[in-house]
Amino acid sequence: MRRARILGMIMAGGKGERLYPLTRERSKPAVPFGGKYRIVDFVLSNFVNSGLLSVYVLVQYKSQSLIEHLQVGWRQGGLLRDHFISVVPPQMRMGEMWYRGTADAVAQNLHLIQDFNPDTVAIFGADHIYRMDVNQMLAFHAEREADVTVAALPVPLEEAPGLGIIEANTEDRILAFHEKPRQAVPMPADPSRAYVSMGNYIFTKKMLVECLLEDVQRPPEHDFGKHVIPRLVREKIVYAYNFLTHQLPGQRAYEEPGYWRDVGNIEAYWRAHMDLLGERPRFDLNNTQWPLLSSRYHGPPVKMVGAEVEDAILGEGCSITHGRVAHSVLGRGVRIDEGAVVEDSIVMDFTVVGKGARLRRVIADRFNVIPPNAAIGFDPERDRAQYHRDPSGIVVLPRGGRGYVRELAPV
Repeated sequence: MRRARILGMIMAGGKGERLYPLTRERSKPAVPFGGKYRIVDFVLSNFVNSGLLSVYVLVQYKSQSLIEHLQVGWRQGGLLRDHFISVVPPQMRMGEMWYRGTADAVAQNLHLIQDFNPDTVAIFGADHIYRMDVNQMLAFHAEREADVTVAALPVPLEEAPGLGIIEANTEDRILAFHEKPRQAVPMPADPSRAYVSMGNYIFTKKMLVECLLEDVQRPPEHDFGKHVIPRLVREKIVYAYNFLTHQLPGQRAYEEPGYWRDVGNIEAYWRAHMDLLGERPRFDLNNTQWPLLSSRYHGPPVKMVGAEVEDAILGEGCSITHGRVAHSVLGRGVRIDEGAVVEDSIVMDFTVVGKGARLRRVIADRFNVIPPNAAIGFDPERDRAQYHRDPSGIVVLPRGGRGYVRELAPV
């Protein structure tokens, strides 16, 4: 029996405007996460761990950092024709224009789909933190003989406003899409929760080509969640795949079932990092059966001299000398000098926290140099005057530009 041909299309062009200033010089999928990863690494790890090795990554805004990360960390050997992770910038094959939405991004690259000739196309976003065996969603799609399947997460009704809501029947067939309604439609099987779209779709190739060729005739915007799927549910077989039914290899009992986070703003990004910490983290980075993959760092191991570390994640090459780190995530090559204190913070790669400096609820982007005796996150008025202070109270330091050493720094 012939094995089905599956093609992955990863939507990695997001601006991430609400994550500014972390997206000042990079797109949202390229933003670092968890001490050693980029956000895009999560969806790519899901595909690779699922054995789905034919993947196009569609990029757009401020894509250089993302392209370099993919080239270094996700390059393939090229021995097998159908094993590739290939970056696709906008080609402007349909006119002098950028991608006008997720559906338009795929439509402008229909030639890639036609050339590969898959049975099924998995179109996933690159903006979320989660683990998923895509094969389980593919099996659901095949069993239902669906034209389209949408990954859906049940959330409490009070958390649903502002999200894309799926209305489905008791068999999980989708009846309607509601874009950010004031009042969410409850799930038939659980009136206390609503289905939220995860932005991941599986199409039969025939249906995808047909609907995109029709959609390009409907200007001006072309988005799967806002435009394409809502039209298809009226005429085609469209199902919701309940992510809470998903069984992940290696997941521990204390982890949050169906963990999925859209880290679309500063507070959500910070909270997702805090979910990695503690004895029983909501999302445990350590899963040998479903590893998170990324680029390698050829630097030294962690070094601590007289350090005090409590509930923290430390990236490779960190150096802490008579400093204190508590309930924080440090990236690769971070240096904490004598007397410095880092609490409830995210400190990214190759940042130096100077002698006696104090950070609390701070996100410091890569290559920063925190001056000796600086105090950030303690005085709201001073923080607002000197730094970028998010409405949540979190202080964000943009990517550094001077005074750091790059010899071992990856892109």
